[in-house]
Amino acid sequence: MLEQDKVDLIIGFEAGSLKFTTTPLITKSKDDLDRLVINPFIVNNLALFLPDFKGRIAVASKGCDSRSIVSLIQDNKVSRDDLVIIGIPCPGMIELRKVEKLTGKDRDELDDIIREGDKVVITVDGKGSEFPIAEVLSDNCLACEFPTPQDYDILLGEPTATSQESRVKSRESRVKGQGSRVQSHGEGGGLQSEASPDSRLQTLKAMSPQQRWEFWRKEFSRCIRCYACRNICPSCFCKRCFVEESEPRWLMPMPRWQENLMFQAIRNIHLAGRCTDCGGCERSCPVNIPLRCLTKEMYDLVDELFHFKAGMDKDAPPLMTHYEQEEAEDLIR
Repeated sequence: MLEQDKVDLIIGFEAGSLKFTTTPLITKSKDDLDRLVINPFIVNNLALFLPDFKGRIAVASKGCDSRSIVSLIQDNKVSRDDLVIIGIPCPGMIELRKVEKLTGKDRDELDDIIREGDKVVITVDGKGSEFPIAEVLSDNCLACEFPTPQDYDILLGEPTATSQESRVKSRESRVKGQGSRVQSHGEGGGLQSEASPDSRLQTLKAMSPQQRWEFWRKEFSRCIRCYACRNICPSCFCKRCFVEESEPRWLMPMPRWQENLMFQAIRNIHLAGRCTDCGGCERSCPVNIPLRCLTKEMYDLVDELFHFKAGMDKDAPPLMTHYEQEEAEDLIR
């Protein structure tokens, strides 16, 4: 496409500097195209970069990424006419934190990680061990509703046959009988990582309001307010964030737990109808706060109250820019 002047630049993935990682590749040179990769570690949501560039852009897009692109189109941040969306049917991304916990090894101690259908083979010291793929997939991938991009110009391969139901079923078969448990607070979050993604949320919902308040107080006491969750999010496109305003000042700059909690609460309201559950916020958190428990609850509430899923129809208005009579009556009631 670059050679034929169909696009001005390409945004894709290349191998990262660390083992089993990738990093975004943004290039205008056809000489860089050999660096492009597609593997189970292309976790970044490349929709993040689209508002920063002008011209015609080719962008690699997984299922959740494509919905983020559609959401940006709805908000008039990018134009569909300026995009060539290269769709990647996504069977799920492997989360290295889960691999490290499963093997008891740091990623640098692993020889190889190879996905083989519904299994993953992890090689350590020359010895391969086989595990169900659901044990190492990211939580948002386990709960993914639309693994195949909803909007694309080119689709690389066939639509993925891996369904949300099969992933969750595989995951739950392993944890059957364990139940959802809350572990001690500290690095790694306050919920058992062995629980299914829905079980984590259900565990929080089963708590009393006082227990939930204490849970989040402890979690956000660990927050260093680095804003990685904001900076990685394609839907956080404001040029100046509300936390940076001083007139009026919404939040104090020091990372107190009260301020941290308020930041996440306001941020989640801003993302209502825009979040596509890509999991980037939780994945980027350096202290492993389970942020997806907040964003997924908002995602589900938007669906329940407004029958709206982010990024499904580029011609539909953004959620909070219109209302219907039936919605008002339901909310008032």
